[in-house]
Amino acid sequence: LLHIPMYFFLSNLSLVDICFTTATVPNLLANMLSGVRKISYGGCLAQMYFFVAFGITDSFLLASMAVDRYVAICRPLHYATVMSNQACLLLVAGSWLVSHLHSLLHTVLMSRLSFCASKQVSHFFCDVFPLLKISCSNTRLNALVVHTEGALVVNSALLVIVFSYVRILVVVLRIPSAKEKQKAFSTCGSHLTVVALFYGTVIWVYFQPSSSFSAEKDTLAAIMYTMVTPMLNPFIYTLRNDKMKEALRRLFGQEIH
Repeated sequence: LLHIPMYFFLSNLSLVDICFTTATVPNLLANMLSGVRKISYGGCLAQMYFFVAFGITDSFLLASMAVDRYVAICRPLHYATVMSNQACLLLVAGSWLVSHLHSLLHTVLMSRLSFCASKQVSHFFCDVFPLLKISCSNTRLNALVVHTEGALVVNSALLVIVFSYVRILVVVLRIPSAKEKQKAFSTCGSHLTVVALFYGTVIWVYFQPSSSFSAEKDTLAAIMYTMVTPMLNPFIYTLRNDKMKEALRRLFGQEIH
């Protein structure tokens, strides 16, 4: 199945989800078990770099999957040509490249700041807003980049998803058969669920002024997109996909309901 574009994107999404949670969860668990809640300066910057990079890669892969669904439903006769192996590789490679360049920019800007007023991060991992909040340097440039370049990168992926599904909705509503409509919507159900979980919490945390960051208010949302959503993704895609169910039936030799 991995030669099919959707499963190729899913395999990359699974890899990114593993890396995404690995950037924060092991250090969190170690701190909880040892009772020593600390991280080195270099470790903090490294954690922020990988967290931001894998988070943005996740969003671009979700956008690539939305494009795949759009082409499959709206341009089915051109699907094999548009979603060729080369096109899929370019989409995935572009997702990784742009996200790491984006993360590198924010990490370099963060490394220029001083943290003399406080050494306690009001969050369970090193993220951009909590670090800006405890810096005693002038953070205007960082905040400007977050709300311009950062917003552009995040919103570009979101706009691709929204545009793709608006076009899909227009095409599906024109289908006369109710059964065919249901089939078309079912192919997008898993992806829409993951997008809603991921972007719902991300928008809650990041689409606000950095000065208004509140650990109490935003920690639960951060837990959702750093731990819960990556954990749920395999279940969402497996339980709503007939081919995945059939593959599991053959693997385990039993009926899955």
